[in-house]
Amino acid sequence: MHWDSYKKGFKAFLQLEKSLSAHSVEAYLRDLDKLSTFLHDEVGPLGPAEVNIKHLQDFIQCIAKMEMAATSQARIISGIKSFFKYCMLEQICTINPTTLLPTPKTKRKLPDVLSFEEIEQLIGAIDLSKPEGGRNKAILETMYSSGLRVTEAITLKISCLYLDVGFIRVIGKGDKERLVPIGTDAIKFIKLYKDTIRVHQTPAKDCDDILFLNNRGKGLSRVMIFYIIKDLILKTGIKKAISPHSFRHSFATHLVEGGADLRAVQEMLGHESITTTEIYTHINREYLRDTLDRFHPAFHKK
Repeated sequence: MHWDSYKKGFKAFLQLEKSLSAHSVEAYLRDLDKLSTFLHDEVGPLGPAEVNIKHLQDFIQCIAKMEMAATSQARIISGIKSFFKYCMLEQICTINPTTLLPTPKTKRKLPDVLSFEEIEQLIGAIDLSKPEGGRNKAILETMYSSGLRVTEAITLKISCLYLDVGFIRVIGKGDKERLVPIGTDAIKFIKLYKDTIRVHQTPAKDCDDILFLNNRGKGLSRVMIFYIIKDLILKTGIKKAISPHSFRHSFATHLVEGGADLRAVQEMLGHESITTTEIYTHINREYLRDTLDRFHPAFHKK
C-alpha cells in the first residue's frame, strides 16, 4: 500500500496543527520514509492500520544496528509516534501501536559556551576594511545581544527594527513572534551597516525588507553564517566546538550567571516550555561548582 497520501496529510498536520518549521517537517517525513521503506522491504505492503508493535520493534532494532546516535534514534521514534498520533486523530488507525514503544534515553549534552572575552575576541577579528565586514559585525553583535537563532538573524526584517526604543520583533519557530530587547552596540552596528553599506546595494526581488544581504542582494543562508564563524575561529585560535548557536547559548548562559529571572530568559529566547530554558541552570551550576573548586579554601584541603 502506498504511503504518499498519508505522508501528505501528516505534513499538513505538522505544519498547521503543530506549527513546526519547514526543517523539522522535512526531518519527520524522512523518518517516516525510513519506516515505510523498512515495512515494504521486510514485511510487505502494509498500511498504517496494519502496523503493530512487533513491526515497530523490529524497525527500531534495524536502525539501532546502523550505529545511529541515541539522539538520532530518539528523534526517529518521536517522529513515528507523532505520525500514529495523527493517524488516530484522523481515524486511519483504531489502535496506536506506539503506545508501549520506549524512547532511548539521551544524555543532554551541554553546549560549549563562549566567555564574554571570547565573544569580543571573535567579533574583534572581523576585517572591517571589507564591505561584508560591517555586515558580519552587525549580525554577530545582534545574535549575541538578543540571543537569536541563526534563521531568526538571517530573516530579520528592517520593518521589525524598533531601534529608537531598543527592541526588535523576531519571527521564531512556527512563525511565532516575540519582541526582544537589543543592546546598544548591536544597535550602533546595525545602523552603521544599514546606512553606509546596505544603502549602496540593490536588493533582489522580495528582499527589500531583509536586513542582512549578500553581495547579490539576496538574504544570507544558514551555511554562510557557519562559514563566517568558522573563519573567525581559525583567526582567533579559540579551542572550543563553536557554531552559530553558541552565540545564543552564550547569551542565555551569561544572563543566568548574572542572576536573570528564568522566565524572562525563556521569553527572550522564545522557548515554548520553561524546561528547555532550564538547561542554562545546569550550565550555571557547572560554573558555580568550578568557581568553588578554584577559589574556596575548603576545596583545597590536603
